[in-house]
Formats: sequence, structure tokens, C-alpha cells
Amino acid sequence: MNHKELFDRFENAGRLLLPDTEISFAEISWKRHPEFEGVELKHIVTSAQTGGRFSFHLVRIAPNARIGNHVHATQLETHEVIAGKGVCVNDGAELPYEAGVISLFPAGAAHEVAAGPDGLCLFAKFMPALC
Repeated sequence: MNHKELFDRFENAGRLLLPDTEISFAEISWKRHPEFEGVELKHIVTSAQTGGRFSFHLVRIAPNARIGNHVHATQLETHEVIAGKGVCVNDGAELPYEAGVISLFPAGAAHEVAAGPDGLCLFAKFMPALC
């Protein structure tokens, strides 16, 4: 399975299963990132659903686009790379991003992500919730 097929599986057939409900990822619309061009988000689990404890987001970064250097002062963030390739700078260390990589950003750690020529798809998770 190539990276596009893998991501399409999450985007179109992915679902969140809870004891009392099921949410299809296909039913959640993509939102443009408010700050970074070429970055889109699907808010899978939001702050409103968890009382602010955590949030999960499917992230699609266009080919050669980037999430610029930034800091979350109060949130721990994780990235789970689903598809594509790129580079993450995590607190000054350059890390290769490819399917299967998980990266952790403690609160206050500066980080940025650059997608490669085929784009990059990942899950971003925040504790406490970002939005």
C-alpha cells in the first residue's frame, strides 16, 4: 500500500469508536490551518468533547508546505506520522518524518514540520486540548 492509499484509508474509512458512538472521519470536514498555508486539519476529538483534557487532529500538509516554528506553552503534543515524508525540527533536533514515526513535544518545546515533495499526513494529539 502506498502512502496515498494509506492516508485515504484514514480519511475516508477511518472512524473513532467509543462505547456509545461511532464517528466516521469522512463526515468531518477539513479546515484550513489558521496560520500555515498548505496545512489542513480534521478535528477528530475536540476540547468540547473531552472537557478540555485532550484533542486529536488529522493533519494534511501539502507537498513542500510547512508548519512554521512555534511553541505550545501549556500543551504536550504528539505526532504520529501516517503517510508521506518530511522533516521535523523538535527543540533544535532535526528528525526525519515517515510513516510509523512518533514524535513528542513537551510543553514549551519549539517545533516545526516541513513536508517533502509528496506531502505529509499525521495525527497530532494535544494534552490538554488545543481546540
